[in-house]
Amino acid sequence: MTTHMNHRMNPRMNRRNSLRTLMSAAALGSTWGTCAPSSAWAQPSSTPSPGRIVSVHGSLTEVVYLLDAQDQLVGTDTTSTHPQAAAHTPKVGYLRQLSAEGLLALRPQAVLGTDEAGPPIVLQQLAQAGVPLRLVQVHHRFQDVLDKVQLVGTVTQRTAAAQALSAQLQTQWAATRRRVQRGAPQAAPRVLFIMAHGGAPMAAGSGTAAQAVIELVGARNALEGVRGFRPMNAESVAQARPDWVLTTHESVAATGGRARFWEQPGLAQTPANRRQRLISLDAMALLGFGPRLPATLDDLQRQLA
Repeated sequence: MTTHMNHRMNPRMNRRNSLRTLMSAAALGSTWGTCAPSSAWAQPSSTPSPGRIVSVHGSLTEVVYLLDAQDQLVGTDTTSTHPQAAAHTPKVGYLRQLSAEGLLALRPQAVLGTDEAGPPIVLQQLAQAGVPLRLVQVHHRFQDVLDKVQLVGTVTQRTAAAQALSAQLQTQWAATRRRVQRGAPQAAPRVLFIMAHGGAPMAAGSGTAAQAVIELVGARNALEGVRGFRPMNAESVAQARPDWVLTTHESVAATGGRARFWEQPGLAQTPANRRQRLISLDAMALLGFGPRLPATLDDLQRQLA
């Protein structure tokens, strides 16, 4: 009886011991000390550049590469697929479902992310291990992009390059906003955003990155009366009467192509389906509020015109 119980408990004990070992190793390897989650506007540290960075948001990973700091990047999350080199970096899981073991095994000296990162217990374990967490608050606005550039520039000590990139992005953003305003239709089209990367398809309501992007191009979210992401319902989708359906390349691929995508609940009864008005874009470019945001909005508006 006792032997059997010990046999069952050993895997859990081994997992806890393994985690303790990894946390101790990370604490010894860290040159920054324990740091609570902070925004991008935290005061720069006077200590040397960490040298071993893990990025757990695709938009931040893109900035790392744009600042030519990828030599400090030792791991990323699964949303980090752009540029192509980022897809081949060691992965630590999805940004909302991180693993402490996976992160600590890379001996990071700083973890970059947004306040969407989680679960909370993993963030606590990283802090206990002495790994600084540098998190940007998400507001779904262009300022998010600048916050991310400043954070990466500060942590990697590429401040001059970060300032130059911020200036470039602000110029692009101003030009994009002018084009959007000039090309805005008199009647804002109703756009329904659908995410179908796996499992039940979800439609985006208010308070989402999708709604923010839709409104930035002068359109209207067809589900603006719903809060957050909700499972698609045939009746509510038909009642939303979208003129366009917006989705991601990943969603189209996951559902088996554009023809199969239209077979999802309620879409057959929509004006968008009758006109075959479906737009798909890269998920991180569309929803990540990273450095590709100005170009993505230009692309989206052109397709909506």
